[in-house]
Amino acid sequence: MLDPIVAFFSRLFSMAARGIRLAVGWLLWPFAQAGRWYTRRGWIVRGVIGLGLLALVVLYAYFFYVTQFWNGFNPDYPAHLAQARETSGAGDPVSAPADAASGGEARTAQSCKASAIAGVSADLIDFNVNQNAWISSMLLSKAGLFGIDWRNTPFFDNKAAFQLGINQVMRRTTTELVDTLGRVRGTSQIDQNLQDARTAMAWSETAWYVGWRGPTRPSPSVYREGMEKLRAFNASLEKCQATFDARADNLMQFLDRIAGDIGSTSDILRQRIEVSDAGWFDLRADDRFWFAYGQLYAYYGMLVAARSDFASVVAERNLTTLWTRMEENLRASLDVQPWIISNGNESSAIFPSHLATMGFNLLQVRSNLVELRSILDR
Repeated sequence: MLDPIVAFFSRLFSMAARGIRLAVGWLLWPFAQAGRWYTRRGWIVRGVIGLGLLALVVLYAYFFYVTQFWNGFNPDYPAHLAQARETSGAGDPVSAPADAASGGEARTAQSCKASAIAGVSADLIDFNVNQNAWISSMLLSKAGLFGIDWRNTPFFDNKAAFQLGINQVMRRTTTELVDTLGRVRGTSQIDQNLQDARTAMAWSETAWYVGWRGPTRPSPSVYREGMEKLRAFNASLEKCQATFDARADNLMQFLDRIAGDIGSTSDILRQRIEVSDAGWFDLRADDRFWFAYGQLYAYYGMLVAARSDFASVVAERNLTTLWTRMEENLRASLDVQPWIISNGNESSAIFPSHLATMGFNLLQVRSNLVELRSILDR
């Protein structure tokens, strides 16, 4: 009685195995043909092709390393600023340290407080292009997976999206430094170091040594120049030769810009949530998540730094409690680091919605920024 059933399943498994063999054979056929062609060539041809393949393997091994290992990643990176809170703001005169050559008496040379915003910005650029390789301009990143953009695959795009999120914040911050923070009421002369830093950070994120228009400069090299210009601005500020206009209306505008940037990213997440609920199989959810995470990572440092640069404004307007709560919310949002990003239905019990979680964190921070701005506007 069971013989027909056993025979049916035997035929079924046999057909499945044959189908798998055919599929594997079809996939491997080009490689088998290439292998036969390769073995029939002379030693010179085989040597050249072998070296090319070896170089490709080495490049992919390096690409795998730089995309999977995150050097210097530390959500608590601005902790030193939080532990050294002062009442003076950026650009304010500070007492010069004692000079041992003058018997311990204070030096007469004037010294001013450097900008924490400019300092943290330089450190984040250093993190992006020195402590880690800048992925978006690498050849294998531009080539994709057999011509498919890495963003449309589940591989090798998370760290690149994270770096781009940080870079977005650097562009916003350098613009604000040039337009308002680094000059008096927007009417004084633009600081050349800040102008050069903004120009550098506006450079294409995917530029390599050769572009469509011929030789060009790779993105990491240009971003390093921006980092050096920010540090040069701080060096001038410490000598009281530059300006940082730490006024309440400038802080309000800076918070406005950050809130707008965060609101734009939360809308991008919302659109992705509406387009797809494929859970772990949404291939675009991971780069959306890590781009937003990179923004929060950078804005955490920017806002801790802004509290230092605008210390007198924060104290005068009694913003300490609210600002501390905002920093705590930002830091808590950085603890969300899922191994696999899921964009499932928000009511699903199996596929979580990490994009919804990130969107909630963004809107919570934005709400704190709006509240701070409303107090400053009174």
